Amino acid sequence: MAQDENSLGRRNPASRRSFVKGLGTAGAVLPVLTALPRWSLAQDTAAAYANASIDWKQFAGQTITLAGAIHPWSNAITPLLPEFTRLTGITVDADFQLETTFMGALPIRLARGSSTPDVFMFTTYGQGISAGWLEPLSSYYSNRSLTDLAWYHEDDLLKTARGFPLWSDGERYGIPITSEAMTLFINKDALAARNLPVPQTFEELLATAKAVKTGEMSGIAMRAQASFNSCPPALGFVFSYGGALVKDNKAAFASPEAIAAVEMYGQMLSQAGPFGAGSYEWYHVLDDFLQGRTAMAIDSSNFATDISNPAKSRVARHAGYAAFPHLAGRAPVPFMSHWQACINSKSRNKRAAFLFLLWATSRPTSLQTAAAGLATTRVSAWSSEGFKAAFGAEAAEAALTNLQNADVDRAKAILFHPQSKLILDAFMIGVNEVVNGAKSAKDAMTGAAEQANAAIRG
Repeated sequence: MAQDENSLGRRNPASRRSFVKGLGTAGAVLPVLTALPRWSLAQDTAAAYANASIDWKQFAGQTITLAGAIHPWSNAITPLLPEFTRLTGITVDADFQLETTFMGALPIRLARGSSTPDVFMFTTYGQGISAGWLEPLSSYYSNRSLTDLAWYHEDDLLKTARGFPLWSDGERYGIPITSEAMTLFINKDALAARNLPVPQTFEELLATAKAVKTGEMSGIAMRAQASFNSCPPALGFVFSYGGALVKDNKAAFASPEAIAAVEMYGQMLSQAGPFGAGSYEWYHVLDDFLQGRTAMAIDSSNFATDISNPAKSRVARHAGYAAFPHLAGRAPVPFMSHWQACINSKSRNKRAAFLFLLWATSRPTSLQTAAAGLATTRVSAWSSEGFKAAFGAEAAEAALTNLQNADVDRAKAILFHPQSKLILDAFMIGVNEVVNGAKSAKDAMTGAAEQANAAIRG
């Protein structure tokens, strides 16, 4: 499951055949690839939309509001919004904010019954459904005036993207817009300077991080802020140690497996992490890696777009991408997720909002966003030359490996829990205490689980 230790020592992009084969292993339907239209992103885009049995102009004159986080998806979709307006006559007012700001403000607006935003990026799925904030979407998919399923090609979606949005009753309340999994990023020069291979196990990762740490460069950077938004890397540690966050509707992170995982997480950051690691969010991790201030990092596979961009990254030419580490004798289980876009149940423009989501996640639009480096949910986009050029073949291989190794059900168990935010807040407060040396992993996780279970009981 882990990559060969020499695989990141040189650029050796996989052939198109092996890359597409990997996509098929992730649940893709290979016959779709052989029948892909040979669209150029610079031409025939309009014809691609015209092939749909949809009246794109049926809501011309309406305006919808789109809210979300500053994120690779928002960066990729924003330049295409004028194209959507030309196609449909629908104006899109977009408001993208820092992730922590957006995710803090959105629930307040929705809880107040605001009719805007019409469409928004969303992660706390269980909370949104339980509170009635999210519009059920199955009836929109079956509405022939809105959706041409033959044109939309749901069989072109990654298997995880097809199953991820399904609620327990089979209803869909969101549409996946990205695919990401926790990935190990390597500064190859930093490891080569000490003749060190790419670590594969957690023990190797700790030893390597300690060996390469200097006064100017940390050995590893990961999120550890005491907030639910910082949980993804730590969740991968817990899952890979055999633990879970929620089991039988109870917080499960006081288990021996979770305690051992958090203890390792804390050791890495306290012994080899950056100064002030307890305050780190994803953007701190990314910036440290881009600027060469850390030798390794674990975070979203979507970082690859910025890391490989010489205009943003000082390490673009010697960055490596690897499988999530594993516990000796066990397979790695990185945390994965799909950001989803949902429709406000109080929106006055629901059908126009759905048309936007259909367009934004369609094959022709996804090919364009993939060419900007976005890891979309579509097989055709992942296998496109534009995506591999923008994202990097090696980064794409690592991301795909980590998506394959992930446990979608374990991720959904916590993400879709109605009180996921409270549970994850408690978990990350405990992780933060371990990283900062305030408590042992056993004391921190026991206290955190008690706090979370009190919240679950209400």
